[in-house]
Amino acid sequence: MQGFEAVYKQHRDAVLRFAMRCVGRREIAEEITADAFLQLHQNWEAIDTGRLPAWLLTVVKNRATDYWRRTGLEKRYETEARPSPPRPRDEPMTGLFENKALKPVHRICLTLRYLQEMTVAEIAAYLGLSEMQVKGHLQYSRGLLRKQLTMGQTNE
Repeated sequence: MQGFEAVYKQHRDAVLRFAMRCVGRREIAEEITADAFLQLHQNWEAIDTGRLPAWLLTVVKNRATDYWRRTGLEKRYETEARPSPPRPRDEPMTGLFENKALKPVHRICLTLRYLQEMTVAEIAAYLGLSEMQVKGHLQYSRGLLRKQLTMGQTNE
């Protein structure tokens, strides 16, 4: 049985080339390749090395699919019409949701949840995401906004 380092050296170039063909951007391909080898390292004991590099290429394909799905969602958000103007009581929140630290997917999840008052299930169906993904985006973005608001208050 080969060690992890030997497997890494043997397959890294092929895996990176495959990732490049999948996503077309070197920096993204490098991240996906690193993620595939990290997952291999984490599951080293459970993986049959005879199934390599097929196992690694499957991980790369899945990560590339996730990348394109996320990119498509962000592009769809950018091209869609903005939600209807918020009611007057929501005006302070809209500026908050336009925070540059938020990615488009976070903005749309926040907007749909708090301005359009959609449920997590409705947001998931509307965006084509799972409810867990929507919950994760909401949790991450709320934490980011909370952190920035806290920092802003301490600077005043």
